[in-house]
Amino acid sequence: MKVLALNCGSSSVRCHLFETSTRAIEAGQERKLGGVLVDRVGEGDASLRCEAEGEAAEWTHPVADHKEAIELAVEALLERMGSRTWSREEISAVGHRVVHGGDRFQAPVELDERVAREIEEWNELAPLHNPHNLRGYRAAREVLPQARHVAVFDTAFHQSMEPKAYLYGLPDPLWRRWRVRRYGFHGSSHRYVAWRFAELHGDTSKNYRLITCHLGNGCSMAAVEGGKSVDTSMGFTPLEGLLMGTRCGDLDPGAVLYLMAKENLTVDQMDRLLNRQSGLYGLSMASNDMRTLLELRRRGHSAAAQAVEVFCYRVKKYIGAYYAVLNGCDGVIFTGGIGENAPAVRAEICRGLDALGVQIDPDRNERAAGREMSIGAEGARVEVWVIPTDEALVIARDTVRCLEGAA
Repeated sequence: MKVLALNCGSSSVRCHLFETSTRAIEAGQERKLGGVLVDRVGEGDASLRCEAEGEAAEWTHPVADHKEAIELAVEALLERMGSRTWSREEISAVGHRVVHGGDRFQAPVELDERVAREIEEWNELAPLHNPHNLRGYRAAREVLPQARHVAVFDTAFHQSMEPKAYLYGLPDPLWRRWRVRRYGFHGSSHRYVAWRFAELHGDTSKNYRLITCHLGNGCSMAAVEGGKSVDTSMGFTPLEGLLMGTRCGDLDPGAVLYLMAKENLTVDQMDRLLNRQSGLYGLSMASNDMRTLLELRRRGHSAAAQAVEVFCYRVKKYIGAYYAVLNGCDGVIFTGGIGENAPAVRAEICRGLDALGVQIDPDRNERAAGREMSIGAEGARVEVWVIPTDEALVIARDTVRCLEGAA
C-alpha cells in the first residue's frame, strides 16, 4: 500500500510517501518514493522542496494554510513521480505524527473525530505541537478523503517506563488528578535508531542496552534496554532535560516562581520565556542554531562558547546517568540535526568519558557528518555511532501495522 507519513507544525508540513506492507516490512523491501517539505505555511512566499526519483527541486509558492500545503505536496509528488502511472487515490493511508498522547495512547490508533477530540485533551501539555498535528489531520482528510488515517504518538515509546522513572515528588492525589508525570518525547526517533543499531549488528534491539541522543533544535535522550525505553530526559512537557535551541531544559521550579515574582510575569509570559527565549539562544543572545554558535565560538564570541559548553555538559551528564540506570551500555547513538552533523559537539560530549568505555576516533568522527557510521575508537568497550533518524519510516510502519492488525 502507499502510505503518506505526515508531520505538521505551526508553519510547516513535512511528508514522505512510502510503498510498504507488513510483508514488505518483515522482508526489508519497503520503498521511500519521495518527500516534500513545505515551509512558511500561511505566507505568500512559502518554500517547497521535493525529492523524488533521485532528484530534488525547490520553488516558492503562496500557501494559505495546511490544506493547501498538503494539496501542493501531493501534487508535487505526483508530478515528479509520473502522474500518468498512479494517482492520489492510490494513497490508501496517512500516518500522522502526534506529539502528546499522554498515558491515554500507548500505541498507534486509527484516527477519526472521536479520537481527535480525545487527543485535544492533551493539547495544553503540547500547545506548540498538538493543535497543529490535528490541524494537519483534518486538512489531510479533506485532501485525501479515500485514505484511512492513523495517529502515531511521540510519547508512546516511553510508556514502558516504570513509576520510579516517571513519577515526580508531588502529592499522589494531585498528580493523578492532573496527570502531572513524566511522559517523554521524540519516541519515534529513539525507537528507530535503537532498531537500526541492532539491524546493523544483524540482531534485534532486545539484546542491547543503548543510550540514544536525539540532538536538534529540540533535544532529548533515552535509556533503551531490550528495545524498550526505561528512562528519558524530557518530562511532563518537552521543556525538561537537555539544553535546547530555545528551551531551558532542567530548571529549579523555585527559579520559575522567583522570576515570575521579580519580573511580574504572567503565566503566558513565563511560558514564552522558557520555551522560546531560553536555551542556546538565551545563553548566547545570538542564535539557537548550533552551526552559527560554533562559528561564533571560532571567532571568539564568549557567550556562544559558553552556550555550546553548557549544551555538551548536559548531554555528557545524562550519558553518565543513563549508564548507571542501565548498569552498563553497549552503544551510544547520536542522531538529529546536531547529533548527525556536528562532529565538534560529539567530540566535546565524549571527551572525558573514558572511564565508562566511551571513546571516539577523531578521524571517523569528522567523516561522519550526516553519515551513518561507527565513530568509536578501535577496541573501546562501548560503541559510538552516528545514525541519521527516520521518523517518517517509523510512522509509515506503525500506520500499516495498526491498519493491518499486526504487532
